Amino acid sequence: MAALRYISGNSITLLQNGADFFPALEAAIDSAQHEVHVETYIFADDSTGQRIANALRRAAERNVIVRVIVDGFGSRDFFPPEMANILLRSGVELFIYRPEAFRFSVRRHRLRRMHRKIAMIDGMIAFVGGINIIDDVNTPHHTPPRYDYAVKVMGPLMQELRPIVHRLWLVLSWTNFRTRLHSDFPKLPPAAPCGAHLAALVIRDNFRHRNDIEEAYLEAIDNARDEIIIANAYFFPGLGFRRALVAAAARGVTVTLLLQGRVEYRWLHHATRALYGALLSGGIHIIEYHKSFMHAKVAVIDDDWATIGSSNIDPFSFMLSREANIIVRDAGFCTQLRHSLKSAIEDGAAPIHLQEWKRRSFVERALAWIAFGSARFILGTLGYPQK
Repeated sequence: MAALRYISGNSITLLQNGADFFPALEAAIDSAQHEVHVETYIFADDSTGQRIANALRRAAERNVIVRVIVDGFGSRDFFPPEMANILLRSGVELFIYRPEAFRFSVRRHRLRRMHRKIAMIDGMIAFVGGINIIDDVNTPHHTPPRYDYAVKVMGPLMQELRPIVHRLWLVLSWTNFRTRLHSDFPKLPPAAPCGAHLAALVIRDNFRHRNDIEEAYLEAIDNARDEIIIANAYFFPGLGFRRALVAAAARGVTVTLLLQGRVEYRWLHHATRALYGALLSGGIHIIEYHKSFMHAKVAVIDDDWATIGSSNIDPFSFMLSREANIIVRDAGFCTQLRHSLKSAIEDGAAPIHLQEWKRRSFVERALAWIAFGSARFILGTLGYPQK
């Protein structure tokens, strides 16, 4: 793992759900004078997507450099050619990351997705988190809104983030033989200190940062003294991660997992539940969120470590996809996130108790272990065994 570089003097604002996120993002794009860079797994052609697309078009039409990267798998059913063409005609530069040529292919590289959600404006403001550009109130079969988080970042941490987004654009420019698009990154002054938050950017890619997010989690878990709260929509960690959580509980740390209670991907849902017995027996509290669809990927540990980002705690995020998380070392920010998570637990979640879990039906147990075994087999076949 590359050593994390914590930088002081930042302003990190917690944003919950689209009600906080989209107005802030739109306002930042409308204030742009030099460049806007957006990376997202899903860019939907719905009311929210059109709202952000219109802001991007307005920026491009006033000669701001606007670049958008959309994942080819995540957005294949959401981002139609018509929407892409409207953006391109307005002057927006656009890449589809690994477009889906063969929908039913099982080739390994197909699983390497651009899953991070980053928006950067003028090298001065950034948004990082788990929120896709999609209407989080229009959630068929679920109570809206989706439960999710992002952060607005200002300050010297922008010097870490700006090269990251530019580098991916350069890579895509060269690999798509469109090198003319990479020559006009504007030269901007460094972002000045504007707050009191100590923070780091941690990414996962297929080059120098293959394990950084997982190892940042493990280091924080190993150093935990009092409390760990992890809220994660897709939770299927390897053995090393599970052992770290159990070891923390064994030394007296209160470990709480807030996990998805509603079924989105049935196979992953049952595979995750195969882990519950060992985790509950190890003294870990498991709480399932049922009020709405949960998409959060956040954690808070003690009063001095919190992370918000795009990375799930599963092999796809930890071993395959491009991800980005912000880590904040600040007591006030940790308190704010903890209160938000505990409010969600009290208002929309239900605990899983070990004795009740042991009384599950044979069918439930069988489904869980079949899903768990098949998940391990598929990952092993693709060359990504569970650690």
